[in-house]
Amino acid sequence: MHITFHGAARTVTGSKHLITLKNGYKILLDCGLFQGMGKETFALNENFGFNAADIDVLILSHAHIDHSGLIPKLVGDGFTGKIYCTPATVDLAKILLEDSAGIQESDTEFVNKRRAKEGLPPYEPLYTVADARSVCPLFVETPYNHWMQINDDVKLLFTDAGHIIGSACVHLAIREEGKEQRISFSGDIGRYKDVILKSPEVFPQADYLIMESTYGDSLHEGVFDTAETLLYWVTKTCMEKKGKLIIPAFSVGRTQELLYFLNQLSLERSLPKVPVYVDSPLSYEATQVVKSHPQNFNNRLKKILQYDHDPFDFDNLLFIGSVEESKALNADRRPMVIISASGMADAGRVKHHIMNNISDERNSILIVGYCEPNSLGGRLMNGQKQVRIFREEFDVVAEVGVMRSMSAHGDYDDLCQFLACQNPAEIKSLFLVHGEYDVQLHFREKLMKKGYREVIIPEQHERIHLQ
Repeated sequence: MHITFHGAARTVTGSKHLITLKNGYKILLDCGLFQGMGKETFALNENFGFNAADIDVLILSHAHIDHSGLIPKLVGDGFTGKIYCTPATVDLAKILLEDSAGIQESDTEFVNKRRAKEGLPPYEPLYTVADARSVCPLFVETPYNHWMQINDDVKLLFTDAGHIIGSACVHLAIREEGKEQRISFSGDIGRYKDVILKSPEVFPQADYLIMESTYGDSLHEGVFDTAETLLYWVTKTCMEKKGKLIIPAFSVGRTQELLYFLNQLSLERSLPKVPVYVDSPLSYEATQVVKSHPQNFNNRLKKILQYDHDPFDFDNLLFIGSVEESKALNADRRPMVIISASGMADAGRVKHHIMNNISDERNSILIVGYCEPNSLGGRLMNGQKQVRIFREEFDVVAEVGVMRSMSAHGDYDDLCQFLACQNPAEIKSLFLVHGEYDVQLHFREKLMKKGYREVIIPEQHERIHLQ
């Protein structure tokens, strides 16, 4: 048996890990889209590094596009197997994949207009909306904490990862030549004090562990400061500068957290009376999916539901549907808050909002989560004074803020707590994925001091034999 790392290897995007058994049976863990990788992005998404038709089964940890976004291409290239994931992940993946396809079609059309003027050949989207819809019959809803027999030699268990609604850690029991090996894949690990979700669950002892490491060398700001920090930016931008506060936010997880905190401020009567626009049809649909799975909520939120039937709604909240309504926001000079996808600001409507408002000193752009350094959000967060958007250069005149307390990824303490249920002496190899290389090097040092004997940071497409 061996494993090959085809994505999220020394980077935080494009999650894809391929386990191949001695009999040739192939298990793909996640099939994510690379995002924010600059000029390399298209080539990385075009080439899997394996033959899609050879994959027997796909196991999806959660619905975020950097973990699920290449599934339509996988199917288009010949994959016909089952896709195992939790019920909430099925609901989210259906809308996220269709939205991803729509964004690709729209952005490709936008770019191709410019390419045509320059006499350049047109680009083709990676997949279409029709391709995304063709994936749906392959999903197999799999509940948490239930061993599922995949075939005669492979069993699957999901435990709650606490990252987004439906997110799971993947646990495989694989029998080869009369011996069972246990492989666990963390997916993305959530936080132990999340305002909406349950904490990551304990899980069975593993022989091999594939673990995300996004924040393996840092600690987040306290969650209890989030509402106050958000209020500061709304007040400063909308009330004092009379401008627009633009917040790039992932449609799943981050948007619902923002709405939760804004609702809290509204209940306390401290939220300024300015319109708050969620400019993303996907965010509206995702919020409805989140509401439909209250069994995943933590006990605190379940208690809040007893007196506030909708903790994601408040006065002056408006969801934007059509493209025309979205464009109208850029012509509207009134103070407002615009929450829009994507979270890294590298695609979708938020990219257009930033392009149209970045050169006005009245406005602010608030980054509320992780951004790959080469993404538009990453470049703004790192203080670049000029950024390239849709092949045009823009001076960064608007104020850029960063709020680190809202990450859905666990920090160093959370990652260590996640590992607390494991005996390091029984882990043959721990593979660090989904992280920047310098962060992973620091995290590996700390893990080895905790007793993990072999901590490996695989390279892209690296193949490693499991003894």
